[in-house]
Amino acid sequence: MTRTYATSPSADHALALVTALQQRFVTGLEALSCEGKQQTFNAVEWLREGGQFGGGERYESADGALFGRGSVNVSQIHYDDIPEKKLASATALSTIIHPQHPLAPSVHIHLSWTEMKDGHGYWRLMADLNPSNPIEADKTAFLAALKTAAPEQYDSALAQGDGYFEIPVLKRHRGVAHFYLENHNSGDATADLALAMRVGEAAIDGYLAILKPHFEHPMPASTEQKAAQLAYHSLYFFQVLTLDRGTTTGLLIHNQNDVGIMGSLPAYVDRQLLSSWLSRMTSPQDELLTGLIDVLPATKASLVDEAIKEKLAEVVRGHYKNHPEAIAMQAAGAVIPATVKNHG
Repeated sequence: MTRTYATSPSADHALALVTALQQRFVTGLEALSCEGKQQTFNAVEWLREGGQFGGGERYESADGALFGRGSVNVSQIHYDDIPEKKLASATALSTIIHPQHPLAPSVHIHLSWTEMKDGHGYWRLMADLNPSNPIEADKTAFLAALKTAAPEQYDSALAQGDGYFEIPVLKRHRGVAHFYLENHNSGDATADLALAMRVGEAAIDGYLAILKPHFEHPMPASTEQKAAQLAYHSLYFFQVLTLDRGTTTGLLIHNQNDVGIMGSLPAYVDRQLLSSWLSRMTSPQDELLTGLIDVLPATKASLVDEAIKEKLAEVVRGHYKNHPEAIAMQAAGAVIPATVKNHG
């Protein structure tokens, strides 16, 4: 079937924006070179209910010379043909890049426009830098780009981001630079669209500028740096699958893009390290982590391939269906949107 699109002009403008950012990022990533090697991102389309309710297209790459995992996804889900739904549409860019070299940081960027049938809508704007071996200059450059793009919202966005990406049981954060605006609607649709574009361009261009010297003049990676990368990727896996509200709600809403939703996961994680955190988990999240670990290959560096992603998605989905109260234990910004309820 053919993918359909939301009829709202606001949703159409949002889709044009995130699609342009997707192409900007993919073009920039494919232009990067390390010792004469480059990496291609391939397009994969997915459909929601055969395209009746929309779908998306992601550009993904894996196991290359530059990136272990990379996904740049644009999606638009809509319910124009279902009057009883409160949600009209949700349009998003969601991307995560995990470079191969342990000194090159990972990045997560998410920009989305959610629109209700009553005409109200809001933006969610997120950008966070995730190095396994932190370099202060990279953090400074990334935050400077975001502050230039959103000077009025910058302090609030950093405060929300620091709260959202905290991992209480490990007494640390995921990432070193967190920009997060939730439920943003200033009342000026044109200004908000421009803000979303500026934040997206700043995060993308700032990140590409950070990667370029790491690839053009790669430093030899030490055993310690590689170990730190595996440990950090394990922490990233832990945060995404036990705390990240966006990942969980995406999996609970439908099961037609599990591999895409799990595109944020790194290529390898340390199963033993994850197991060492079990004793810190409270009930019922200890059951969730146990289920996730059981799915992973029984090796120190466990490969997270597409088959494993699908199994992990089923573990998360089953856990929150059995323990719906546990959703309240997940990360949250200053406002918690009723995402699952809106799609119900």
